[in-house]
Amino acid sequence: MLLTKPKSLTLTGCIDYYLEVCRAKGQSENTVVSKGAALSLFQKWGEVHGIVSANLVDVDVLDSYQQHLNQYRKALDGEPLCRATIRYRLTAVKVLIRTLFIKGVVSVNAVEHFELPKNGRRLPKPILSKQEVIKVLQQAEHYGLKGIRDRAIMATYYASGIRRFELGTLTLDDVDFEQHHLRVNQGKGFKDRYVPIARNACLWIYRYLKEVRPKFANSYSGKALFLANSGKPFRAAQLSELVAKYIKLSDIRKTGACNQYRHAAATHMVDNGADIRHVQEFLGHADLSTTQVYVHVSMTKLREVYNRTHPAAHEQN
Repeated sequence: MLLTKPKSLTLTGCIDYYLEVCRAKGQSENTVVSKGAALSLFQKWGEVHGIVSANLVDVDVLDSYQQHLNQYRKALDGEPLCRATIRYRLTAVKVLIRTLFIKGVVSVNAVEHFELPKNGRRLPKPILSKQEVIKVLQQAEHYGLKGIRDRAIMATYYASGIRRFELGTLTLDDVDFEQHHLRVNQGKGFKDRYVPIARNACLWIYRYLKEVRPKFANSYSGKALFLANSGKPFRAAQLSELVAKYIKLSDIRKTGACNQYRHAAATHMVDNGADIRHVQEFLGHADLSTTQVYVHVSMTKLREVYNRTHPAAHEQN
């Protein structure tokens, strides 16, 4: 099937064409669906204001759309959209028009000089301490064979710092029990990488492979490392539910799921003196600025300096 340019400049046709271009470039279906949802929202807003054609989208239109996004309040809680959401929705439109210009669908990129709003810096939610990580892991002891599997999953998250979808795609061949590392296949940005994993986590994986996986495996299992109760590879939502359950069971007054372990791993490494570039490589970040957030989360060094130098830290009650 040939990828054909839209015969008209209606937003509907141009958006459909652009999404097919994204697929042709090999972007994940989740990414394409997310872009489509953002562009659909812009299209609905545009219809109300007579913006139904791609050649009508210019800087003034995006300024007006940004004003709308800033004034919008969510129906469920009356809260405004976060900065990241506003930036993402504006970026989706800007990239749409730029792509249409590059492909010769529109004659001019009328949004080239539109300035996207800054995201600011958002810190992760309160992160599990080392003691809290251990407490959460221990909750799995009460769930028999499933608990052994769940403990292996959570130990892998914390020891390797990999992303949820990266863990979900691990295969039996990706664990090196001698070298103590994992092979992450086609991580974010479609990049392969190796990450170290602690010996203790390897022991839990080995125990799971010997005692649990054979009992769950069936014709749907393939070579997936971690299997859900059905014998199929875990879906992303199932992994989040699993981790969130154990955090809740631990009675720790912190929320979150899979990313809690990723954030905790990075923060604890920084706490213990890891070079930020090594943490960047460990997490698989393309941009160092993404990793820098963990320097701001880590309070160990700042607290040491504060206690040593700030007069209030030496006041006697």
